[in-house]
Amino acid sequence: MIAVQFTSIVAMAADKPMPEFVDLAGGTFMMGDIRHYREEISVHKVTVSPFAISKTEITNAQFSAFVKETGYITSVERPLDPAKYPGIPDELLKAGSMVFAQPEGAVDMGDLRNWWTYVAGADWRHPAGPQSSIDGLENHPVVQVSIEDARAYAKWAGGRLLTEAEWEFAARGGLEGKDYVWGDTYDPLEGWKANSWQGTFPQTDLKSDGYHGTAPVASFAANGYGLFDMAGNVWEHVSDWWVPGHPETDQIDPDGPPMIMAARFANPTVGPMTVVKGGSWLCAPNFCLRYRPAARQPSESKIGSNHIGFRIARDVN
Repeated sequence: MIAVQFTSIVAMAADKPMPEFVDLAGGTFMMGDIRHYREEISVHKVTVSPFAISKTEITNAQFSAFVKETGYITSVERPLDPAKYPGIPDELLKAGSMVFAQPEGAVDMGDLRNWWTYVAGADWRHPAGPQSSIDGLENHPVVQVSIEDARAYAKWAGGRLLTEAEWEFAARGGLEGKDYVWGDTYDPLEGWKANSWQGTFPQTDLKSDGYHGTAPVASFAANGYGLFDMAGNVWEHVSDWWVPGHPETDQIDPDGPPMIMAARFANPTVGPMTVVKGGSWLCAPNFCLRYRPAARQPSESKIGSNHIGFRIARDVN
């Protein structure tokens, strides 16, 4: 059973755009799912201690304040060292990142290269490439950030990344064993509940929810804990190393598998990967039904994309 209490929201700093936090009293829940994708198994009992979580995904304005104050340069703004990445084509060594490229017609769904492309000059200020901009998108989630960048921001903001267990506990909002952060079903006739893909992915986005691409944070209703966009909009970095599944034993405050275990499932080019949670605006039922609390995917440690962002946590006494 869930044992949690909604407590308070930390006020936003007046001098610069900082995250608002919701304090959660912690509790016990059933983590994982057996109904959708194999990497979400096994369902097991997890207890998490009290923690605070940012009410929304970190925005462009918030990340900009961090960069302005620190001069931080993100991972994708730095070219790769060819000595560390032998065999990678020269064009992929340039500073840049992955960008969704919507095909005009049906494509082989087994090849992600049919809708993802590496774009030199893509970064958090230019999420779709050097000709793009975040002007007017200050309240959208920051994207094109690696887990390294997310950790750097979190430290600056006096926080840390969430563990996967904390993230899933918070996303469920007190609902035990439900498919979605709002309940058992997703009926558009009841109103759109998350920023996701409507139509046939990847070639047709009907934009029925009002957005193609990211939406301003908090554009959709909050979950039971007052947290926004725990489903859809952008995937969110968490601190755990990636392995394709969960343990079968009960856990208390798990922080994920050790890196040596993650190395068994490493990408041969980029090494061990970390977990992202929550799905994104690119998730569609015909391909990626992952705007759910149990959903999880691997993410490379040094690269970003225009559908991955993050939120942060703080320890509480």
